[in-house]
Amino acid sequence: MDPLSTEYDVIFAGGGTTACVVAGRLAAADSSLRILARISLLVDNGPLTAENPAHVQPARYLEQMISPDTMDFTGYPTRPAASLNGRCPSAYTANCVGGGSSVNAMLYNRAAASDYDDWMRLGNPGWGSEDLIPLAKKLETYQAGDLASTHGSSGPIKISYGGYYTKVGQDFLDVAASGFARGRGFAKELNDFSTCDVYGVGKHYMYIDAETGRRSDAAHCYVYNQAHNPNLRILPQARVHRVLFNSENRAMGIEYQTDGRDGPILTVRASRLVIVSAGAYCSPAILERSGIGAPDLLEKLGIPVVSNLPGVGENCHDHHIGNPPPYLMPDDGVTLNCLAYDNDGVFEAQWLKDGTGLLAANGLDAGIKLRPNAQDLEQLTPKFTQRWEKFFAKSPDKALVFFVPWAGPPGYSGVNSTQPLRAIYSMMYIALYPMSNGYTHVRSADPFTPLEIETALLDRQEDLLVLRWAYKWSRELARRMNSYRGEYAAGHPEFPEGSQARCAAAAGPVEISASEIQYSAADDEAIDAFHRATAGLGWHALGTCAMKPREQSGVVDARLNVYGVTNLKVADLSIAPLNVGANTYNTALIIGEKAAAIIAEELGI
Repeated sequence: MDPLSTEYDVIFAGGGTTACVVAGRLAAADSSLRILARISLLVDNGPLTAENPAHVQPARYLEQMISPDTMDFTGYPTRPAASLNGRCPSAYTANCVGGGSSVNAMLYNRAAASDYDDWMRLGNPGWGSEDLIPLAKKLETYQAGDLASTHGSSGPIKISYGGYYTKVGQDFLDVAASGFARGRGFAKELNDFSTCDVYGVGKHYMYIDAETGRRSDAAHCYVYNQAHNPNLRILPQARVHRVLFNSENRAMGIEYQTDGRDGPILTVRASRLVIVSAGAYCSPAILERSGIGAPDLLEKLGIPVVSNLPGVGENCHDHHIGNPPPYLMPDDGVTLNCLAYDNDGVFEAQWLKDGTGLLAANGLDAGIKLRPNAQDLEQLTPKFTQRWEKFFAKSPDKALVFFVPWAGPPGYSGVNSTQPLRAIYSMMYIALYPMSNGYTHVRSADPFTPLEIETALLDRQEDLLVLRWAYKWSRELARRMNSYRGEYAAGHPEFPEGSQARCAAAAGPVEISASEIQYSAADDEAIDAFHRATAGLGWHALGTCAMKPREQSGVVDARLNVYGVTNLKVADLSIAPLNVGANTYNTALIIGEKAAAIIAEELGI
């Protein structure tokens, strides 16, 4: 259908995770909204993902992460950073219907309750943990054992252990259980919004349907399953230019373009509501091209000012991730890397048969949300003390770093000929609340011009200290794991000659009681240099259309209305005013459920 001459009740500018949740919920709701033939039009820049094996078979996320410069991702160049020795790390965002839910590593990891309470305290009633945890239950069907009070049993998103459990995950937990827990205990539940600083017992939870072995993503679970519904229309591979307003600053529709730069520029009208839902980089870009943002920037670019909102594009939060250091393991070790050598299609056949096997896994089978103890705080040095006391000490549910042993890291998959053709696992560590926050802005009214993005990655000394500590901590645990056969030195810091910390191959793990590596000042400098050369963003950007009071540089109110205009909302991770201590998929789903409830109420559904 050509939407050029069509008017819809609701238009979504963007088709990522949150857009799919909201559009799906509205389209499936009571038919009292049938003023027109169709409820909503979901416009996304990327392709459809329906039944595409690259998006349905869980382990194939590695193919996209190894080579993200495909149709399914957009990589934005960033400003050269002095803190990274002039490096310009790419800022990646999903570029397909379903957004990050269609390409992520499917790690089920929920935020801390205090994260949402912090949002509410900024002036956002209805967005505290008591309001949002019920929505987290509503959206999921929990297939991973006993149903705790914070989990759901009838939602569209499936949570399970996946279809294969790697030895790497078990080795990680065995080390902790053997006396190297460093004072931490164990818990079966790591995702009840409060448990922190304990090891996860057994298998890790994943966004994988236990019955089918399929990825559980927002596109398939909320939108594609409504192919029979005439009220919902998806328009893929259409780039949104801007929102259109009338003389009273009421949003009336959008302008978009298909078939790339040479395609026709089209418009479509919305009788009830326009919802911008294009993610933390593209949502502020759409607003700025529409005349919503800082006047000095818009006027410089020749964009007429519709609403003076200098907070648009600012407040860009993300997680910081150390390039996961790799470790050698026995040649017969099974990791997701084995998929690169499945020339006979054994794993594919197993998955097609019953949804199990390596293709039904993500290789992330254990973990811990870690808070530093007294020994760790000493290692973090007094330079971190103020940050600890001000932000973490009084919030025991907030972790400093999330650690996960990874059986199959991107960059060491075996498909890259520069890497050793043997089994490797890695230790992934993610700094959850960096102090360094950046921004994103348009450089032109032309939607094909790359954005200007400042990551601020490692701009603060405190953030560098966190990654230094995380490297040391993860290495001590890694070298006690049964699978350990030494470090793959090319993926570690280059320590000075004669250093105790020098990397090498090994015949096996060190004893649990072995002395920890003592790092000199020169070794610390080597670790810092390693992170400046390799650390990147967590691909978890949020905050750029912050939900907070306008006088505090807010962009939307607690009902998701954009300040200074009417009939326009933003609904995606960009509205999060502060960071969350977890992978952001779950929060994107929760925002979607909350937005759907708000919009349904306002539309009278």
